[in-house]
Amino acid sequence: MRAPTEPGRDCPLCPRLAAFREAWRARESTWHNAPVPSFGPVDARLLIVGLAPGLRGANATGRPFTGDYAGDLLYETLAAFGFARGDYAERADDGLSLVDCRITNAVRCVPPENKPVPAEINTCRNFLTGTIAALPRLEAILVLGRIAHDSTVRALGSTPSRMPFAHGKRQKIGELTLVSSYHCSRYNTNTGVLTPEMFRAVFADLRALLG
Repeated sequence: MRAPTEPGRDCPLCPRLAAFREAWRARESTWHNAPVPSFGPVDARLLIVGLAPGLRGANATGRPFTGDYAGDLLYETLAAFGFARGDYAERADDGLSLVDCRITNAVRCVPPENKPVPAEINTCRNFLTGTIAALPRLEAILVLGRIAHDSTVRALGSTPSRMPFAHGKRQKIGELTLVSSYHCSRYNTNTGVLTPEMFRAVFADLRALLG
């Protein structure tokens, strides 16, 4: 039986995340405040895996990487390399669409301080496994950050010790190509861990890989 691709709106599997979600529903009733579903066409050849929804970004808007700085850089870069069309306006109804690309997160609910604990990462991996299995034309996965990398590697049946994280590294797992990048967070870009040029180089490699 295939693993599910998306948790329900009131998913109870991670008690700490469920409690945090309920607290923010009480504070911000107009926000999404629920597991954030994957975004993009299911016949995509590229899957991008992030860490988790940002509190005032995807958790508020209901679309991955939408409403925070990471999304500004990600969607601008996607458009530059032909993986997105339309104008990104930091809201789920801005009309932006993805081209041959789908975006998901390793953990679907917003975690306190943007730090999921290992049990939450492990529990949510079932949905990541289901998401990967549901993409019939998938050829490449771009993982953003070490946590997304490690969880994706495990979802694909390998281990991080055999498939270590390194920015810009390309590795094969079965028929799939795994490409790793530092996360496009404000912290990483402000500190110079990841520059826009470094990020574009990763996408240039993906564009060359997929044609």
